[in-house]
Amino acid sequence: MIIVGGKNVYPQDLESLAGEVSGVRKGRCVAFGMYDQESGTEEVVIIAESESPESDKELIADAIRKHVTKSSAIALRHVKVVDESWILKTSSGKTARSANKEKFLKEFNTK
Repeated sequence: MIIVGGKNVYPQDLESLAGEVSGVRKGRCVAFGMYDQESGTEEVVIIAESESPESDKELIADAIRKHVTKSSAIALRHVKVVDESWILKTSSGKTARSANKEKFLKEFNTK
């Protein structure tokens, strides 16, 4: 669960919304929160794999931002569109949120 401004947000709901955007690989999105000391709440991060390596990742990221904000009233601060096979899954096939968060922090050197 992600807590944004006192509101409980389920990551799987945001992942589902992100997966509805054209250009995003189905079932290949991950959402997690990162605590922001300055604002005193969590910021939502969404990482989505693109369907093709040639895709315009910035356009897809903007579309995810707009769709999720419109459909959930959660403003996304960090949206990253990555290539196929970036997102880590557990041995049972579920999205490994904490492992993906660590990978995001290492690769994109954020906060």
